Parts: sequence; structure tokens; C-alpha cells
Amino acid sequence: MVKVLIVDDSVFMRTVIRDMLAKDPVIEIVGTASDGLDALEKIHDLSPDLITLDIEMPKMTGLEVLKELQKIKKPPKVLMLSSLTSKGAEMTGKAIQLGADDFMLKPTELPRVREISEELIAKVKHLATLASTIIPHKIPLRPAGPADRVVLIGSSAGGPPQVDILLSMLSPDLPAGVIITQHMPVGFTAPLAERFNRIATMPVRETQNGDLLETGKILLSKAGVHTIVSGMMGVNGKTSGRIVHSTSPPVHGVRPAVDKTFESAAHVYGKNTVSVILSGMGNDAGEGALAIKNAGGVSLICDEKDCLVYGMARSAIRNNAVDQVIPLKKMSQEIERTVSRMEENRV
Repeated sequence: MVKVLIVDDSVFMRTVIRDMLAKDPVIEIVGTASDGLDALEKIHDLSPDLITLDIEMPKMTGLEVLKELQKIKKPPKVLMLSSLTSKGAEMTGKAIQLGADDFMLKPTELPRVREISEELIAKVKHLATLASTIIPHKIPLRPAGPADRVVLIGSSAGGPPQVDILLSMLSPDLPAGVIITQHMPVGFTAPLAERFNRIATMPVRETQNGDLLETGKILLSKAGVHTIVSGMMGVNGKTSGRIVHSTSPPVHGVRPAVDKTFESAAHVYGKNTVSVILSGMGNDAGEGALAIKNAGGVSLICDEKDCLVYGMARSAIRNNAVDQVIPLKKMSQEIERTVSRMEENRV
């Protein structure tokens, strides 16, 4: 059982969160708290495994609660519930810096709050099994430099917990650069990158315009712009890539779009491109996966049983653009095997 304490100053939100989480037999709601001071008392009395924590509350804010939790020997896991505003993004970033384990975005329209039910349950259960310790970045055996192979990961709803698992299992000696394109509102990819950076075996950060794709480095596409991969000649005479941020119109209603990143990378890296499609709603990634397959690259999708939503992967299936369907726990191994074959064949 996962013992959960719900912390929110809104009676409505406390009730809704309780109702959503109580549907799962693995989750036990041990209590609720209406402010930070109340939360600290109940954490002491109830010893929850995890707390859902609002940011803006009377008496003591969520950020102040996080500071106090740093003084506890074995604090509970913390899932921040963030508002979809620029201020919410700023506060979420601070919360991650203060030790919050993850965050989830609350719809601004109250009637839509219950729509996050499945994702909330999945996040709580995932965090309960996630190691508390930060994985130190291992020093790779090969030196960093311009990447002449690239691994592209695309995901949306239900994707971040899968990315957690994937990044924690990938070898730091992967002979490729990595780009993750995750659908996320503006302002929230910076804290997400910081959170991934704790878990990954390689350094992770949000993309900046002009970034060089480097072996052993992971870039998370910045929200609000498309991540385009532009070709350049590396010092070794091999083609490499550089990030260009584009403000061209959204594709499939999103920006960044996975298709934009996949298609541009396929043009630059060709046979040296690996795409990975994880959980996500909608059709984004299908056209990009096809572009990669047509360029001679390899297209992998996650097994449906491991995904919260299968729309993005299914769009690649409809385009006959899938080389393999892989269980999530075996995806890192397959990525490494695929990239190693590319290196051995020097394609």
C-alpha cells in the first residue's frame, strides 16, 4: 500500500484528489491538510509515504513545507500540484530545486480537474517505487564530442514516468546524443529537465538555441518552440547536428511537436537515427517515425501494456513506420544494441 497525505487549501481540490486516488486499491489516503503547518503536523503523526502538495497556501506555502522536510531524516515523497500559469512554472522550478520529487499540472478549468485522474494515480504509484537517492552521473569511458548518431524520444501524457525508467537504465557510454521531446506547457520543461537530471545516468538540460548535439548528453526540447535539428560538419568530418528553435505554427496543436524534431533529425542523421515513441495522446510522432524509417533509421515504440495512452505509438503503426515493439524495461537495452550496430557498421 502507498500511504498518501493530500495537502491543499481548497476543500474542493482535497475532495477531488481524494476521490481520484481512492479508486486504486494500492493507494491508501491517510489524511488531508489545509495548509503547510497542518501538513507538517500530520506528516509527523501519520508517516505518509507520499504527499500531494499545493504551492500557494495560507500560513505556510508548499515551498516552505519543502524547506522543513529537508530537516526530516526520512521525508515522504512529494508530488507538487502546479497551476498552469507562468508563476506556477516559476514556483515549480523552485520546488524541484528544494527537493520535490515530481510535479503535475492542475487544469485551470475546475470541471476538467477529474480528467487527470489516471495520470495522477500513475504518478503516485510510480513515485512510490522510484529510488529516493539521486543517481550520480557516471563518467563515460568515451570523451564527449559532436554526436554522429542520435536517439530521439517522443512522449506526451503518461510519458515522464516512462522517461524516468529509460534514463535511469541507459548506459552513460551510449555512443549517441539524445533529444527528448515531451509535450509540456511553456515554462515547465526547465523544471522537468532538472528533475530528469537527478535520475539519468547522463546530464540532462533544456535545449537552448544553437546547442550542439553531443555524445553522452541529453537535451529536453524547450516548451513553446519546435526543436529543429540542423546539419553541420563535425571536426572529424562527419555530419553532426545543432539545435535551432522555431516559432513556426504548432503541429497537431502542440509546440514542440515530436514530428518536427524527428523529421529534421532524419534529414541530418539519416541511417544514424533511432526514434523511440512512448506514451502519448494524439497523432504526433507518426509522420516523424515514417521519415526516420524512410531515411534508413530505426523506429522503436513502447509496448501498449506499458503506456497510459497509445495514440502516438499507434500513429506510427498506422504509417507502417515501426521496426520493433519493445517492453519499457527492455527499451534501454534495445536502444544501446541498435546504436552499437550503427557504430560497428560505421553507417
